Amino acid sequence: MTHLELRQLRYFVTVAEELHFGRAALRLHMTQPPLSQTIMALEELLGAPLFVRTRREVQLTPAGSALLPEARRLLAQAQELPALVQRAALGEAGRLSLAFVSSADYSVLPPLLRAYQRAYPQVQMVLQEATSDLQLDELLAGRIDAGLLIPPLPDKARLALDYLPVLAEPLVLAVPAGLAALARPGPVRLQQLPALPLIIFPRAISPALHDAILGVFAAAGMTPQIGQQAIQMQTIVSLVSAGMGYALVPQSVSNLMRPGVEYRPLQDPTPLVETGLAWRRDNTSPVLQGFLALLRGTLQ
Repeated sequence: MTHLELRQLRYFVTVAEELHFGRAALRLHMTQPPLSQTIMALEELLGAPLFVRTRREVQLTPAGSALLPEARRLLAQAQELPALVQRAALGEAGRLSLAFVSSADYSVLPPLLRAYQRAYPQVQMVLQEATSDLQLDELLAGRIDAGLLIPPLPDKARLALDYLPVLAEPLVLAVPAGLAALARPGPVRLQQLPALPLIIFPRAISPALHDAILGVFAAAGMTPQIGQQAIQMQTIVSLVSAGMGYALVPQSVSNLMRPGVEYRPLQDPTPLVETGLAWRRDNTSPVLQGFLALLRGTLQ
């Protein structure tokens, strides 16, 4: 079967449509003897007769009838190959693997995905939610194309990766709804918080975000009691809704609505939490380059 040629299938389909070797030869701009030889070679290769030939007529055998739709499908696919290759070379077709931190799911990710799919509808996107540290491992190993993560990048990663800032946002307070100490609406000072534990990311998972949160308390002269630790924003907010403590989260997480959770701005100064895109510097994929171009265009 490694010797099967598209030319043979094209000749077979033409004969099957004409059911006459002479007319088929005219359509193919060739003489009848080489056409007949090609069909016989195809029958020998496939191990079954494709036509019943008599002096008066030519008919498809059951094997020929089974082959005809498949041969047409293969020929149609072969005709599409040049366009497919050209689209892939332009970044308009192919596969893009993108990882993202959970907070990006409530901010930059949805509009970015919508814009990219409108611009490149034939690119298959493979999405994976992952913490920043796992994304760096996947990027350095070449298992994903890009990652929306929280910087900074370690020295080792900066040698191999490029980085583009995408979003900078303040921290806000997520508290159980209905706390008497926070009955008045508006911004909250940390000193107003009741004696509840702080729910926070583990430092090993996201050192920058962990340190930024504790830095807010240090600037206010406070040392919070750390309770539960969780690596997903959804889990942190769920723990707050269960009344197990409060949390400081990036502002975009307030788009995650949960019963029993209230989001409040802080009067205390808070640092901006940055989210950005990282990718391997040596990744020349046209699909990735198209994604980067679109992202840069949205940031202008």
